[in-house]
Amino acid sequence: MLVRLVYLMTMRIFAWLVLLSRSSAAKNAEILILRHELAVLRRQVTAPKPGWPDRALLAALARLLPRALRGHRIVSPRTLLAWHQRLVKQKWTQPPSPGRPPVPEEVRDLITRLATENHRWGFRRVHGELRRLGHKVSTATVRRVLRAAGLGPAPRRQPTRGEWATFLKAQASGLLATDLFHLDTVALQRLYALFVMEVRTRTVHILGVTAHPTAAWATQQARQFLWQLGDHAAEFTHLIRDRDAKFTAAFDAVFASEGITVVKIPPRSPNCNPHAERFIRSARQECTNQILLFDRGHAEKILHDYARHFNSHRPHQGRNQLAPHDDPNVIPLPTARIERRQAVAGLINEYHRAS
Repeated sequence: MLVRLVYLMTMRIFAWLVLLSRSSAAKNAEILILRHELAVLRRQVTAPKPGWPDRALLAALARLLPRALRGHRIVSPRTLLAWHQRLVKQKWTQPPSPGRPPVPEEVRDLITRLATENHRWGFRRVHGELRRLGHKVSTATVRRVLRAAGLGPAPRRQPTRGEWATFLKAQASGLLATDLFHLDTVALQRLYALFVMEVRTRTVHILGVTAHPTAAWATQQARQFLWQLGDHAAEFTHLIRDRDAKFTAAFDAVFASEGITVVKIPPRSPNCNPHAERFIRSARQECTNQILLFDRGHAEKILHDYARHFNSHRPHQGRNQLAPHDDPNVIPLPTARIERRQAVAGLINEYHRAS
C-alpha cells in the first residue's frame, strides 16, 4: 500500500508540473470535460470503492479545494473523517487472542470412554487418569467435554441391566449359573434337565434328567454336584438362579454350606441369567431339536455327550473362540492334515489335527 501511495503522489506531482505550462483556457476546458465525465460515471456507479492509497491522496488534495467545492466530490468530508477514524481504530485495536488450542479428537474420545466405562468416576477422577496417561488437560476442559457428550456428574446412573452385567463380569471368576430346561421324547413325555455352568470357563455340568422334578430332587443333585467338585468348589463365590419353585431354601443351603452365595434374578427376567439361557439355546439348536429322544436314559446320555463336546471342543465367543478346557496360552501349529470325528450320535462334526 505504501508503494502505491508513493506512486500516485509522484504521478500527481508530474501532472501538476504539466498543468503549470498550460493556458487558463485549456485548463478550464479540461475541468468542464472532467466534470461532465464525472457526472456520467456517477449515474453508472452508485458506490465507488477506492483503495487506501486512493483515499489518502483524495484526502490530501481535498484540502486544496475551496470549502464550497469539497462537498461535490465522490468523497465527502464526512467520508474522509470516517476513513480517518477507521485508521485510528485499526492502529489501537489489539489482534484477537487465539485462546487455548482445541482439544485433540483422540483426547475427547478418551475422556468420553473413561467416563462411560467408569460411571462412578467424576470429572476430577477422569482428569487424574488422563494425567497418568500423559495428557495435559485442565479439569475444566474435562468437565466441558463430558457435558458436551451428555455425561452428567458422577455417579452416572445406568439401567439395571447395565449394573447387572457389570456384576456378572466382575464376579465371573467365581460365578456359577444354574437352570432347568425341558425336553420332549418320542412318546410326548416331557423331561427336565438340570445343569450348572462355570461362567468364567463356560464349563457345563449336567446334573440330571427327570420326568418329575421336585425340590428334593434338585437339592439332591446340588449335593452330588458339590461332592464331585471337591476342593474346586472353594473357587466359587456366587450362584445365579431364577425363582423356580424347585429351588427352595434347602437348595440354597447346600451351596451356602460351601460359602457360595445364591443370587436370585428378578421375576420374569431370563436375560439376567444370560450364560445359562445361551447354553439352553445352543443345546436345543445343535442337539435336542435334531434327534428323537426315546426315554430319560437316552436323553441323559445325549446331553452328557453334548456337554463333553461343549466343554472340550466347541468354541465360545466369550473365551476368544476357545473351548472351556482349552489353554489360552497354547497356540496350536497349523497342519496340512485334518481329521473329522462325529460326536453326539453323529449330530456334530469335530475336527482335529492328525497325529
